[in-house]
Order: sequence, then structure tokens, then C-alpha cells
Amino acid sequence: MQKGRVVILGAGESGVGAAMLAQKEGFDVFVSDFGAIAERYKQSLLDMNITFEEKQHTAAAILNATEVIKSPGIPDTAPIIVALKKRAIPVISEIEFAKRYTSAKTICITGSNGKTTTTMLTYHILKKAGLNVGLAGNIGHSFAAQVATASFDWYVLEISSFMLDDMHEFRADIAVLLNITPDHLDRYDYKMSNYAASKLRITQNQTANDSFIYCADDEETIKILKGAKVNATTYPFSIRKRIDRGAYLEGNNIHININQIDQLTMSITELALQGKHNIYNSMASGIISKVLDIRNQTIRESMGDIKNIEHRLEHVAKISGVDYINDSKATNVNSTWYALESVSAQVILILGGVDKGNDYDMLKDLVKKKVKAIVCLGKDNKRIHEAFEDDVDIIVNTFSANEAVQVSYHLAKKGDTVLLSPACASFDLFKNYEDRGNQFKMAVKEL
Repeated sequence: MQKGRVVILGAGESGVGAAMLAQKEGFDVFVSDFGAIAERYKQSLLDMNITFEEKQHTAAAILNATEVIKSPGIPDTAPIIVALKKRAIPVISEIEFAKRYTSAKTICITGSNGKTTTTMLTYHILKKAGLNVGLAGNIGHSFAAQVATASFDWYVLEISSFMLDDMHEFRADIAVLLNITPDHLDRYDYKMSNYAASKLRITQNQTANDSFIYCADDEETIKILKGAKVNATTYPFSIRKRIDRGAYLEGNNIHININQIDQLTMSITELALQGKHNIYNSMASGIISKVLDIRNQTIRESMGDIKNIEHRLEHVAKISGVDYINDSKATNVNSTWYALESVSAQVILILGGVDKGNDYDMLKDLVKKKVKAIVCLGKDNKRIHEAFEDDVDIIVNTFSANEAVQVSYHLAKKGDTVLLSPACASFDLFKNYEDRGNQFKMAVKEL
């Protein structure tokens, strides 16, 4: 007997995964995507005999749902969501739906920056420690698809604010909030307080038996925590001050201490992921590992041999003494600040794309100190010119990854770094940030 009608809006990785799980659990399933469905996802739906539509949302086929699972990319202002809310039809995220059907424990990592790196590092440590662990959320395969087809004891989930907005009953066993910096404010009425409140939903439903790990140096996090009630056991981390229960930096050493007994001390020179932002990421992963009672030796080895993730400060090549780094995943100003901060050489910086209302002021000091030239890669580069014309002698416009790499090659001298860290979305010239990063890498390899 069927349980009810589940409608899934959006037929990407999370939507098709949710459809797979809903079908397995005995629901009548319908998938609707307002855009075109990618061929591989369409094939998956056909193979499962799941009814779907594309390039439209047919109200009659959607508004009779018992429950709706929506893609994180669909805003609450979309007409179909407004219509669903009017009828009081529950709208939830794939993450919320999947959690109902697994007894696995979850480690949920959110933050404006660093969440992919921290998620990957945490997963790497847990795998190395021999835990039966899955990787999902904003990264890898859909959480729901894995719940339908695999059996893990733990999941490490990268969670965006958009996912958190549609989570209600969901509870994280271990929640991590890395930082809160301006991003996606167009979805939050351009109010930082709304965006911060969304991020803090990572702690909702937690009990004293759960853990909440956060950055004690992050102003917006501290601000939102002041008025919040967090039930979980808290573990802050800092590079500015000593922390009794959590993690801190002293000199060149990270200290991770959660119970006064088995402290882990590790030199930052041993970390495979370098740069100040990665000290924070490593501290967060280190606290998670200690909460799970993983051996110090395993944590040390894992932090020393992790490979950097693709499109995040990814070293592509060294050509004629010049390093080429792909940081295409830097789609906001804060990410680009981190990238510049982690490079010690003089930089040819490739910037630009779809500007989400960026405030470039925070980059000015680093640009003055480190950047020899800016190569714009985007259709409209006016705001970049206005922001940096007094700080950099050379600002050049380019309209393809190949052109940007060629120009950078001619501007760079031995010992310099060519850094693609756009601070903008990619949709003006590319399919997505991965496409931008891949085209950059191809162009570098053709030099």
C-alpha cells in the first residue's frame, strides 16, 4: 500500500536521490524540474519508472502532494513554493527526508567558507580510522540515494544555509559552524542577521549529548550565539586565544583538548593544507575526531597526507618557475581573501564573473601588498576596475579561460603565482565553477 504522494522539485543530484529513496519507502513519486533535466538524471528516473516533467511546474500535479521535497536552489519566493505554503503542504529538504530512514549518526558542517575542505578532511580522518562512513550533502553523492542503497554508521554532511532553511525535525549529532560572512544575501532580504540565523539552524533539536563546534574568532558567529540557546556541548576553536575545552593555536602548535586527559598537539608545519583558513578547518576536524575518540596518531597522519580538493586552492602546474593555482570555488570575496592570504609569492589574480553585490574593500590591503596585475574574467568587469584602479597598475579584461591564462602567462615572472580566485559566480561565461576551473586547468596545460 502506498504511503502518500511525494513530489520532488528539482531533478539534480539531491532530487533524483530523494526520488530513489521515496520510491523505495513506498511513496507515489513525481519529479518536476522547471529547467531541463540532465541526461544522466533523466535516465535514472526512466530506469526507476518514476514519472517526471521538465521545463515546467504543473500546478495540478504538484499541489496534490502529501509532502514536497525541494532542491536547495529553489527560493521560497518561487510561485510554486508560495502556492504550496498557502495550502499548508509541508516543504522539506532532501537531507530532512533522508534522515528519517537511517539510524546512522551525522556530522553536519556549515559555514560561508571552508565547509568543503573541512568535510573532506573529516571524512578522510574517519575513513583512515576505520569507521564505516559516508560522504554527502553539498558534496559527493546524494544523502538520500546513499540511505536507499548503502548502510553507513556515520555520515559527514556538507550543509548549506539553503538546506538548513528546509530542515525542521533533523538533528545533527555533531554540528560545526566554521564562520559567517556575507554570501547569498539576495536570498535573505539582504539582511546579515537573517543569513546568520539560517546558519545557526545547524544546532536546532540538539541535546546535551550532542556536540556543537564553532569558531570563537568569528564576529558574526559570536554575535548570533549571544542571543541563542544551544543545548549541545560546545567546543570553540581559536587562533587568537587559549581555549580550555576545544582547540587553539599557540606559537606554531595546534592544541586540541576536549576532556583534559588526551590532548593532541600538532605543529602547523605538519599540515598538508596550509594557510590560516586551513588552521581553522583542521582545528574543526580535529575536535570532531577527538569527540569520536580517534587516536592521535591517525589524526596526525590524516592531516598530513590529505590531498587538496579540486577547484579549492588546487595546484595545477609550475611552468617556467610560475605556479598556477585553481581556486574557482572561490565564489565570494571572503574566499578570495583566504586564497590571497595563503599565497606567499607575488600574484597575477584572475577575478570576475557574476558579481553578487560584492564589497571588495576587504581585499584592498592584500591586493596592494601581493597583486601585480588583475586579469578580469567576466562579461562585466566595471566594478572590479572601480574597486582596484588605484591599487594595481595593470587591470586587463578577458572573456575566456584560455585568454585569461595566456594574458597571465605573459604578465608573470619566475617566482610569481597565477591565481584563479574569482570572488564571483561563474554563470556569465561558464556552466558552473567546476567548468570554469576545468577550462582554466586545460588552458594551463596547453601553455
